[in-house]
Amino acid sequence: MDDKSIDVVSIATPDHWHALAAVWGCQAGKDVYVEKPVSHNFVEGTKMVEAARKYDRIVQTGTQNRSITGVRQAMDFLKKGGIGKIYMAKGLCYKPRGSIGHKADAPVPAGVDYNIWLGPAPERPFNPNRFHYEWHWNWDYGNGDLGNQGIHQMDVARWGLGKETWPTKITSSGGRFGYKDDGETPNTQICTYQFDDAELVFEVRGLITNPEEGIKVGNIYYGTDGYLALNGASWATFLGPKGEPGPKGAGKRGEGDDDHFGNFVKAVKARKRELLTADILEGHRSSALCHLGNIAYRTGRALTFDPKAENFGSESDANALLTREYRSPFTMPDKV
Repeated sequence: MDDKSIDVVSIATPDHWHALAAVWGCQAGKDVYVEKPVSHNFVEGTKMVEAARKYDRIVQTGTQNRSITGVRQAMDFLKKGGIGKIYMAKGLCYKPRGSIGHKADAPVPAGVDYNIWLGPAPERPFNPNRFHYEWHWNWDYGNGDLGNQGIHQMDVARWGLGKETWPTKITSSGGRFGYKDDGETPNTQICTYQFDDAELVFEVRGLITNPEEGIKVGNIYYGTDGYLALNGASWATFLGPKGEPGPKGAGKRGEGDDDHFGNFVKAVKARKRELLTADILEGHRSSALCHLGNIAYRTGRALTFDPKAENFGSESDANALLTREYRSPFTMPDKV
């Protein structure tokens, strides 16, 4: 951060470090590429957007689907009314996640600065089941598969639904089914988000399951004239009451205009935020939906969200989960 010869910071840490590193990067005059989900909690995302705008930085979110030609074609088709008025978008994260078992606390591995690794997270003994990759399944550092694989499909679900506002009602249910281990986050979860005229449904299945429309990781959009199934970079439509095949398309990942990091570099060189396919504001909006769903899961009840105040009103336990307790000196400033 202090090296003036460094122009760009790329953040691929565990979730609990994303926001603080991004804010520090903006404050240090760097442009930032930050992996998904952009934040560990709702409030962090607002601070990231605030810092990016205050310091006029180019900040790209690692939601690579935003740069895939086939996905962009599908979104354009939906925007033009290809399946009529969309009343529901569904995100699917059917990805096998086996048990991580039980492991005892252990000495910190050689070469690991565990204090730095913990950063804003609480002080705890080192444990391999809270370290490399398995941190995803611990609330101190991760957001479960809803905020891991799921954020990609959550982002595309919201994009196709055309929502830039917050939902007003959120529900979530599920659990860590099929085995008992050290993980805390659910391996089976359903979230619903109620908007004024449509609904977003997201489902995580980490155990053996069938696909929907041949999709295990992807999206389905339902409209008044038909539905669209998006599987990776390929999409197909089924129209009318009989579901007759309609327009379809496909794209390639990582080639030409599909180069997501290349898009970021292009925007950095041009000093034009509008060139970004996944500006930090879009990343915050989609990451926040994952956080809101997890809050509903953790509180165990349906929640009403105030879009203007960006909180749950008088529901103090839910509001507490919009942020976290930070371990000094790794604290998110009130004013970035």
